[in-house]
Amino acid sequence: MWIHNLNPAILDLGPAEIRWYGLVYVLGFFLAIWWLLRASKSGAISLTKDEIYDLVFYLMLGVIIGSRLGEIAWEPKYYLSDPLNILKIWQGGMSFHGGFVGIIAACWWYCRKKKLNFWQVADILSVPAIFALALGRIANFINGELVGRVWNGKWCVVFPQYDEQCRHPNMIYSFFERMAVFGWLWWLSLKERFTPGFIFWNFVFWEGLGRILVDFFREDILYFGFSLGQWFSLVMVLVALYVFLKRYKEDWKKVFGGQP
Repeated sequence: MWIHNLNPAILDLGPAEIRWYGLVYVLGFFLAIWWLLRASKSGAISLTKDEIYDLVFYLMLGVIIGSRLGEIAWEPKYYLSDPLNILKIWQGGMSFHGGFVGIIAACWWYCRKKKLNFWQVADILSVPAIFALALGRIANFINGELVGRVWNGKWCVVFPQYDEQCRHPNMIYSFFERMAVFGWLWWLSLKERFTPGFIFWNFVFWEGLGRILVDFFREDILYFGFSLGQWFSLVMVLVALYVFLKRYKEDWKKVFGGQP
């Protein structure tokens, strides 16, 4: 058993503070810039440095707006009673599914504007995105939020700001799940050329499936046996499976060493 006593703030400046949660987002966007610059130099995409900065700015807006609006589905009373709470992103509370929709919309809009292949860009961004999401779960753990279900095992954690019961550190489970997906996507990106969108839909499928499994250890309200996040993730899995069957059968043959 361990009692959570981590400080979510890296630096307290009185009226303002720098938090680990915010730092993860900053690192995530810098990672996206670096990854896109790398892809541009290799010829994988045709974007100038300025265009990459513009794209990442769109992605920032998409993920922040989508994440905060999506959070209303989890805590409608808190956000609708005082809409200004939506702006307090430094306190945590960023909906993955809302941010996912927001960042896809932003990326699609920018690609349409610049006449780029959306699926090609989505494939490239999937790798740094899942890595940043994994780091986000470490930030959730530091914040002491998204606590796990009650459990008295060897590595259970007490989150005093929540209650005095020992619980699963499900944020850590989620970190390892996302790092596994990151490894898979990175391996795909190094293997060979796939049909545009294949890596992105792998992101959707494996993150959706991982979220369903890991969230069984998370303290959440259940609706017919699943939490809201699990139901949204189930939609991700089913849509990805349909797309795989419809468009990417030959790509899966490449993955498993068969002839396309």
